[in-house]
Amino acid sequence: MSQALEAARPDVPGLARARRLVVKIGSALLVEEASGAIRQDWLEALAADLVALRGRGCEVLVVSSGAIAVGRHTLGLRRGKLKLEHKQAAAATGQIRLAHAYQAALAPHGVTVAQVLLTLDDTEERRRHLNARATLDTLLRLGAVPVINENDTVATSEIRFGDNDRLGARVAAMVNADTLVLLSDIDGLYTGDPRRDAQARHLPVVPAITPEIEAMGGEAPSGYSSGGMVTKLAAAKIAVDAGCRMVIASGRRLHPLRALEEGARCTWFLTEVTPRAARKQWIAGTLQPAGRLSVDAGALTALKAGKSLLPAGVTAVEGRFERGDAVAVAGPDGREVARGLSAYGAEDARRIAGQNSRDIEGLLGYRGREELIHRDDLVLTQP
Repeated sequence: MSQALEAARPDVPGLARARRLVVKIGSALLVEEASGAIRQDWLEALAADLVALRGRGCEVLVVSSGAIAVGRHTLGLRRGKLKLEHKQAAAATGQIRLAHAYQAALAPHGVTVAQVLLTLDDTEERRRHLNARATLDTLLRLGAVPVINENDTVATSEIRFGDNDRLGARVAAMVNADTLVLLSDIDGLYTGDPRRDAQARHLPVVPAITPEIEAMGGEAPSGYSSGGMVTKLAAAKIAVDAGCRMVIASGRRLHPLRALEEGARCTWFLTEVTPRAARKQWIAGTLQPAGRLSVDAGALTALKAGKSLLPAGVTAVEGRFERGDAVAVAGPDGREVARGLSAYGAEDARRIAGQNSRDIEGLLGYRGREELIHRDDLVLTQP
């Protein structure tokens, strides 16, 4: 154990600072293993916690496991490892019951629930990533709580995320969440497997995910869970790289988020960057531009002031690119000044270049975004 890790302490303010929070719920917490029934009393207590967070201005999203666990009992499928087609059938059945359970838990609080099913491609392919992100952002603006699960019914080879730990992290990165909570049947990361090693010590905070930390992941537990600490550490890497701090906490008790706020034992994984800074770094340094937009002096001044790029300020469109692709932005002198993700493909961008945003629907035949590149998807490369 390194001295730095040994001396680390949880110098974090709990959930008080969270403004956009993703909560991931494991199957073992939500579903009775013997009967396949949803623990409605536990879910109602969680719903009260979520409502309390929303009441102080925090936006919340839920990534929920449990569809397969619920559906397999409904269909009479045996315990143990299931074939892919049986997992898909169980998911198709269980997702309905799971969504209804969340709706029943939050409806008394006047909160609308929205079910969102995602695949790996939805989080990795840029156009689908943008569509999913826009949908989730819209649901949050409209006051709904998105309940997200992997779209197991259309998986082609396997159920891939690993008990939704990594899906939770990818969703957190997608929506620029600042906090990810993994509610589990364990209260954090230990130096060894506490089920087998009596000397294993709990780590309250992990300032950085080092090879030493990664080596602490063990085997996945038996039962419904397909994750374990290995996938939780993988989720932590995704989250902190996206500027999102993550916490592993026990969800066995009622009101698990309230317990976390009141100082329950947990493990925090810290990050040194903000979600916005991490996204900007990804756009500026990772993506290869597929096209180029030239802008006039007025648009350049607006970009430097932190504004979005509107079609009216675009003087030329070069290259072949699709919606969601990275493009370079050049000033009047031809030098690159910014990079960003285009809200339109090259053909449509050419049609609306130089035009007022209110004319987009008439020019394209559909109502698209007002910005060609939104400021959240744009980073300056030159001062």
